[in-house]
Amino acid sequence: MMNRIRDLREDMDLRQIDLANATGIDQKTISNYETGKTNPDSFAIIKLADFFDVSADYLIGRNYNTATDNSNRDLLKKIEKIQSELSELSTEIEKQCK
Repeated sequence: MMNRIRDLREDMDLRQIDLANATGIDQKTISNYETGKTNPDSFAIIKLADFFDVSADYLIGRNYNTATDNSNRDLLKKIEKIQSELSELSTEIEKQCK
């Protein structure tokens, strides 16, 4: 969880103090979350999830879904479907050539 908070913060080019000001969570507390010294309580998780526009589950590591992950998953499903269709076509062509 700690790395997710830091990663999300850094992705937005924010310093800990910027995040603290935006969420009302003390900067030292954010530092403690990021280093694993303490874990956020449910109130802090909700504030951070709302700020970063991610799910609380994502923050606490219960899933890996962000908007990007969902988009990537959809693309992977499409690629798998295309690969399957290509394989079926290849099989049909081989049968016709025999």
